[in-house]
Amino acid sequence: MSETKPKEEKKVSIVLAEFADPGSLLQAAVKTREAGYKAFDCHSPFPVHGMDGAMGLSRSPLAKIVFFCAMSAVCGMIALTYYVSVVAYPLVISGKPFFSYIAYAPPIFAVGVLTGALTTVLGMLALNKLPMPYHPLFNSANFARVTDDGFYVTVQSNDPQYDEQKVKSFLASIGGKNVEVIQG
Repeated sequence: MSETKPKEEKKVSIVLAEFADPGSLLQAAVKTREAGYKAFDCHSPFPVHGMDGAMGLSRSPLAKIVFFCAMSAVCGMIALTYYVSVVAYPLVISGKPFFSYIAYAPPIFAVGVLTGALTTVLGMLALNKLPMPYHPLFNSANFARVTDDGFYVTVQSNDPQYDEQKVKSFLASIGGKNVEVIQG
């Protein structure tokens, strides 16, 4: 008989380093990107201007997704109003044409705006991988300061260049304090 071993779950580890202020966090992001790390993130209690460029992030695809969904809804609403007024129930009222687009502009606009708003919220949640009720960083007492006055860079173990000791020394060399490894 062959014994089957249970699959070992790969533990995720994250190296966390604290920085003094937004300026040093921005410089750390640039140096981390230039060092070739891909799976890293920056955390701060408020948005830091220029962080997307410093991290090498591209523009969000959310605007294109919202535009496509809203325009699809607008086209669908135009088709529905056309079908109802011309094909299904063609009524001549006060001599108006069957498809009087002016009368249908408000509901078409409303459906476009509503679809755009809902797509924005749902797309943002999906692209940000939210809701996320648990993350290994929540185990760090030091990281709890991120909502108050802490500025952090994290490098995850799924990065192609990840070597725990090298990452720790790299983050310390660029000014990181309280460097710690968090297992998840």
